[in-house]
Amino acid sequence: MIAFLELIGAKIAETVEEAGRIMLFFWHAILWTFRPPFRLRNLVKQMEMVGVNSLTVVTITATFTGMVLALQSYTGFRRFGAETLVGTVVALSMTRELGPVLTALMVAGRAGSFMAAELGTMRVTEQIDALGTMAVNPVQFLIVPRILAGIVMLPILTVLADVLGMIGGYVVGVELLGINSATYVRRTFDYLELEDIYNGLIKATFFGLVLSLIGCYKGYHAEGGAEGVGRATTSSVVLACTLILVSDYFLSALLF
Repeated sequence: MIAFLELIGAKIAETVEEAGRIMLFFWHAILWTFRPPFRLRNLVKQMEMVGVNSLTVVTITATFTGMVLALQSYTGFRRFGAETLVGTVVALSMTRELGPVLTALMVAGRAGSFMAAELGTMRVTEQIDALGTMAVNPVQFLIVPRILAGIVMLPILTVLADVLGMIGGYVVGVELLGINSATYVRRTFDYLELEDIYNGLIKATFFGLVLSLIGCYKGYHAEGGAEGVGRATTSSVVLACTLILVSDYFLSALLF
């Protein structure tokens, strides 16, 4: 029993220490964000990596999420004669919840893992140490652009996901299930408010910070050669996705 309690205590202590190291890492990134030189070219490159290169997976995920949401909602609402509310459910679900969350999960799996793998490789091959010898701060040069790119691009990708999800729901609801087009559109915008969209974008901004911060932290502190890079990449995706889902509840309770 004592050994079991010691194991639990050790895990808790390890988790708290890890959280503290991540916060210190984030604090250093904040400090270096506002110090010159400002490398906009590096930022644009990372925005392309996070945003443009994630368009395909976000497009497919959002479109089919809206389609299956319309299909399942229609099946349930038909029992109560409320088929016209399908558009409302799709719009609210995409803007408030599924748009930001699914986009963040997909980008965490694609861009977040790429950040961890890239920085981890640079760490084990001593490229990060070489930056220091050239009087270039590695946090400012490598970490800050990636975190800013995540914060900027996630809301943009979320807007795209919201629109595509609602279009997918419209196609299924109107073209396949036979719901009246005018009624579907009117019901969609009768209950959709700007606050729903804004709060979803606030979520997306926070999720972008989380996935980029975790990916950079895990890659920056990778060790142990190729195997260590693999561990850092895997743990970054797992931790980022877990934090996204956990924080989603608290953000939902706070915003809505």
